[in-house]
Amino acid sequence: MTSARRLHHTYLDYLKLERDSPIKHEYCDGEIFAMAGGTPEHATLSAEIITMIRGQLREGCRVMTSDVKVRIESSDLSTYPDATVVCGPLKRDGADENALTNPVLVVEVTSPSSEDYDRGEKLSHYKQLASLQAVLIVSHRERRVTVIERAAKTWLVTEFRSSERAEVKAPSLTLEIEALYRVLEGL
Repeated sequence: MTSARRLHHTYLDYLKLERDSPIKHEYCDGEIFAMAGGTPEHATLSAEIITMIRGQLREGCRVMTSDVKVRIESSDLSTYPDATVVCGPLKRDGADENALTNPVLVVEVTSPSSEDYDRGEKLSHYKQLASLQAVLIVSHRERRVTVIERAAKTWLVTEFRSSERAEVKAPSLTLEIEALYRVLEGL
């Protein structure tokens, strides 16, 4: 009987692949995964939430698209959230100047293939970022935004649905769920 052998790649292998590749990849503990392209609905939700966030950020904070990579060295993950907010100076990974290490907020818009990962293992990785204050998970299936916020020694999870307003403490944001999903009408 033969078994599949897991290839282990160094982070430098990953950086070389990323530099030479036309597509984005995620790196996790020696494994490299190609990231699939999104649907028009996914792209529309991502753009809308970035617009909503940008209009509310205080001076010194900026929101970035999925083109920016976030590095979580403690769990050996490099990934591209759908949106990333950093307040203050950008802190970059020592081995990868294109990877940020100090987001205060990350946003994931789910898809059928990513939802379990986004709400499970990937969220566990994000929680290891010392700077991180909140994660927003925007559902692709229904009008629902999950807000996961850092509290004293735990993380608080709150679900917001269609007619509600999602409140985020840090950075201070209010997101109208109905308005967020309205952009999908007619797609």
